[in-house]
Amino acid sequence: MAQENDSSATAFVPGHITGFFSAHTATTCAQAGSRGAGITLTDGVEVTVSPGSGLRLNGEVIEMLPVADVCTRLGVDAAVDATTSLPLGAGFGVSGALALGTALAANAVFDCGKTENELITLAHCAEVDAGTGLGDVVAQARGGLPIRIDPGSPSHGRLDGLPARPQIEYVTFGEISTETVLSGDTDELTRAGESALSHLLEWPTLDRFMTASREFAAEAGLVTDEVAAALDAVDEVGGDTGNDIHTGAAMAMLGNTVFATGEGLSAAGYDAHQCRVDAAGARLIDER
Repeated sequence: MAQENDSSATAFVPGHITGFFSAHTATTCAQAGSRGAGITLTDGVEVTVSPGSGLRLNGEVIEMLPVADVCTRLGVDAAVDATTSLPLGAGFGVSGALALGTALAANAVFDCGKTENELITLAHCAEVDAGTGLGDVVAQARGGLPIRIDPGSPSHGRLDGLPARPQIEYVTFGEISTETVLSGDTDELTRAGESALSHLLEWPTLDRFMTASREFAAEAGLVTDEVAAALDAVDEVGGDTGNDIHTGAAMAMLGNTVFATGEGLSAAGYDAHQCRVDAAGARLIDER
């Protein structure tokens, strides 16, 4: 059991929208994961850890297996208090953010002596084992617009990124169960994800990422009626809004959510949330 003290620590973990992905199993959770690409957001999750027990999200007591698993792997009894404006189950990587934020903050509070990559691996494995995510944690740790070229934790995976920092808009219409999708037949989804990644790597630009993400959702059969209507509405406003702001839109994986670069959703009449790309990735922001 790690040594506890009377301190607390807070970590910030950016939200993460996956544009497309392919699922990859392995003999260990550290090697398993996904390939694909996404966007990390300045809208994220703040996670405060102190000695105690239980998990609260926006003031409400909840249970989340990856968070409990991280505490078990670290050998700590931790009270986790998190806040976020992002909805659960809508494609923003909130469970991954909670797991990674808990790992970073608990390591500081309980003096666990883990490196960043070890903590990322703990959180990644907790997500993989729970079936709540495959690639969010490693992307959230990196920040920016990460491309997951090889699956797995930092010791196994390989990441790159797009050198772009666009404004992001998003609107969500509800949840899609990540566990349900990942526990089913993912062969078709994986084929679509591999094709999308190859398409992006041929010409790694923001426009190509948005196009590949749009094609992936259609080929994988994941587009809902609400998402389809929003995508069509953004298309109708044209290639720009009159001020040279790009308006590409796609579906967030896995959530009933549409994201756009620039002001496409606002121009299409949606009451969209606006944020930026988070350039720094997950980090401690307060220790006391």
